[in-house]
Amino acid sequence: MTSPTDKPNDGGVPVPVTPVGASSTAPAEYPPASPAGRGMFGNQGTGDVSGYGGLVRQRQPIEEASRPYGGYFDEVRDALEEAYPAFNDAIEKVVVDRGELTLHVRPERIAEVCQVMRDDLALRFELCSSVSGVDYLGADERRLHVVYLLTSMTYRRRVRLEAAVSVEAPHLPSVTAVYPTADWQEREAYDMFGIVFDGHPSLTRILMPDDWEGHPQRKDYPLGGVPVEYKGAEIAPPDRRRSYQ
Repeated sequence: MTSPTDKPNDGGVPVPVTPVGASSTAPAEYPPASPAGRGMFGNQGTGDVSGYGGLVRQRQPIEEASRPYGGYFDEVRDALEEAYPAFNDAIEKVVVDRGELTLHVRPERIAEVCQVMRDDLALRFELCSSVSGVDYLGADERRLHVVYLLTSMTYRRRVRLEAAVSVEAPHLPSVTAVYPTADWQEREAYDMFGIVFDGHPSLTRILMPDDWEGHPQRKDYPLGGVPVEYKGAEIAPPDRRRSYQ
């Protein structure tokens, strides 16, 4: 007879169902489920139909990377340090996380760093493909961050620059003179986060009406809205919607 865990092969010889080296018993205790994903689409019992549901994500601070960084990251850092005399004053820290190199730049130096990143022959980051805002509410005083994604088409490399400002003084230089593609992206970061890009040729709202109060993507912006009519029907703001169980 064969055991319940065995089955005969074509020649009638029992073959174990469980692969060699694999355990046939479940672990005595599974690790606890992470609470980081609660809210959003895993919402439970709040009746909130906006998708937020009191979502709280715990963000661990990312420490400065130690050398060697790996890949081309060391070459980029060395080339920038050689080409930019104010490197030590301008670069607050260098982070390598999830396979990406991020240079944290003092906000007042961001345009200078972008200029060097674009023009130096050893760097040649010709394209700024994205400028976006982030609000790390509760992280520290400088909770508003601006993230720049730079691409070198010459060397086929990518680097992130990141600058942080406070809500009380949300100013940093515009990089539109270096990267014209940043024009409307800086306007969006201004519109959604209230980050002011000094020197921008036309820093006006781009998504919200000109007379809109506040900046909707800040984490402390109140959940609400205005009634919207659509073909005779009215869509209520999130704070006035009903929940159907």
